[in-house]
Amino acid sequence: MDYLNVGKLPSDLLRNFLGKIKIEDEQVILGPRIGEDAAVIKCGHKLLVAKTDPVTFATDLIGWYVVHVNANDIATMGAQPRWFLATILLPEQSTNRKAEKIFDQILSACNSLGVTLVGGHTEITYDFNRPVVVGCMLGEAAEGSIITASGAMLGDDVVLTKGIAIEGTAVLAQEAEKTLLSAGLNRSLIQRAANYLFSPGISVVKEALTACSMVTVHSMHDPTEGGLATGLLEIATAAQAGILVEGENIPVLPECKAICTKFGIEPLGLLASGALVITLPCSDTSRLLEGLHEIGIIANVIGKIVEAKEGLKIRTIAGTRDLPQFKRDELAGFFDHHGSSAPGSVHL
Repeated sequence: MDYLNVGKLPSDLLRNFLGKIKIEDEQVILGPRIGEDAAVIKCGHKLLVAKTDPVTFATDLIGWYVVHVNANDIATMGAQPRWFLATILLPEQSTNRKAEKIFDQILSACNSLGVTLVGGHTEITYDFNRPVVVGCMLGEAAEGSIITASGAMLGDDVVLTKGIAIEGTAVLAQEAEKTLLSAGLNRSLIQRAANYLFSPGISVVKEALTACSMVTVHSMHDPTEGGLATGLLEIATAAQAGILVEGENIPVLPECKAICTKFGIEPLGLLASGALVITLPCSDTSRLLEGLHEIGIIANVIGKIVEAKEGLKIRTIAGTRDLPQFKRDELAGFFDHHGSSAPGSVHL
């Protein structure tokens, strides 16, 4: 029997599963596809954009977290997040206070994004050892305004906001603080890394909607599990294109670099929510970078969309090579190696 690793399903296996789906409903504009962040359904003169994602690792911020990771996937389609539902599964011996804390986090995160909490389900579940929250975010867009990963076009600039491995760095700092301290990393660095969830933050809603309002965006994607490398692979797969990445242009934040260097972690393969990948005509790039700067978002051109036959490459001062790919997130490898309980699939 073949056992699956913690994390996303392998792409080939997922592709086989998706191949079994035959959509005959004409209202479904976009169904499940590798590389696409959400489904799109025609409802009258508007488009409903729907996404579901779980958060499964133990964290004091799980309720806040689940709202933002789902909202990100709505915004990367060019839609406004509007309505949220949550299924909260709590382990036995959970307290009233714990349940209320998660509920309040969800409500607070929804309020911060102008999203209405419209329903869900909560229960105490047998044989769980940590809370699990499954979110479902619904968004709204006008006809003709949807942006997909498959829309990336030959010659597009590839722009990345903020920096890579924001989420993975924060999770390491929060869930493995003792391991990081014992390795000689100082407490203030670890605290700054843990605060990455808020600054620079894992939400990409503001920059995604700003980009759509300013320039012609061909595609957007928020790299999550498997890091930036996996996110770029998903764009290339969806668009049937290649990507040439300029490695020296990829921003790695100082705390991320310090932690990754200490433990031999490859930032390109580390959980990456908080960064947004945008592809657009090079004629619009300067205007986009200026507009993002005005709202406090740093962004860099990190590559070009090229022909599919050129594949996925990364160019550095050492030369050009294949962009590394990761069968599982570097976060899972860290927890396996250091004997801790891996936090599971953060969101698929």
